Amino acid sequence: MTLRPVLVNIKALDDSAVGRFWGEALGWSVAGEGSGATAAKPVAFDWLDPVGVCIDVIAVPEPKTATKNRVHVDLATTSAAHQAELVARLRALGATPAHVGQGDVPWTVL
Repeated sequence: MTLRPVLVNIKALDDSAVGRFWGEALGWSVAGEGSGATAAKPVAFDWLDPVGVCIDVIAVPEPKTATKNRVHVDLATTSAAHQAELVARLRALGATPAHVGQGDVPWTVL
């Protein structure tokens, strides 16, 4: 049996907002909003036979204590035009540009 990644776990003050963002960004279903845990997963995701990865956002009472995030999600695009469209859509959902010292690179950090 092959070992595969199945879940990215993110801690957040507002699990519903973060879970909804990822669900809308990726076109995935969102479940558990308001329960302290919000899951965003691909349509027809099956825990018994996972062929993709889903995202769980878990509510925590304390704010982040460091300025640097320790987890990030990389998204792939098919062309420069697709990347521009994706960045515009994610910004419309609330993402903001981040400058983390990436320099002149072909990707966008949000």
